[in-house]
Amino acid sequence: MFSVILQNSTYSVEKNVDETLVNQQAITWDLKWMGDRKIHLIQGARSLEAELLAVDLDAKTLQIRLGKKTTTLQLKNQFDLLLEKMGMNSASSGSLKEIKAPMPGLILDLKVAPGDVVKKGDVVLILEAMKMENSIKSPGDGIVKEVKVSLKQSVEKNQVLIHF
Repeated sequence: MFSVILQNSTYSVEKNVDETLVNQQAITWDLKWMGDRKIHLIQGARSLEAELLAVDLDAKTLQIRLGKKTTTLQLKNQFDLLLEKMGMNSASSGSLKEIKAPMPGLILDLKVAPGDVVKKGDVVLILEAMKMENSIKSPGDGIVKEVKVSLKQSVEKNQVLIHF
């Protein structure tokens, strides 16, 4: 069993030989691989194309495109869920210190300045990567100490963008 977080909603996923269960309900779909990172999904009368855009093994996230929308999935395996249940997850282990670039790109918009108070989930900047705009959100609550980038600046993966 593992957990998938999509747009602040958490889904429990179990996969066995015969079926896939999402929140304990069987999901049936037909899928066809269209390439190395693309699949075509059919569920009932619905058809959808999905493409894997990026994988961050350290953060356990996948950036995918479903149809015309791009989103990030956060994955948690059984050990992550157990640690979280015990209060030992990484989010509770310390305060927010910095936000790093999840991928190389170009800074399109800055939503915060030094001294601003941000809450978990607040958009702090817009990063253009692979011709798509990505909203970079705060992973926790904090006060911005320093913004390390400027508008139209190119950034590399894991470059520090904001200090708290």
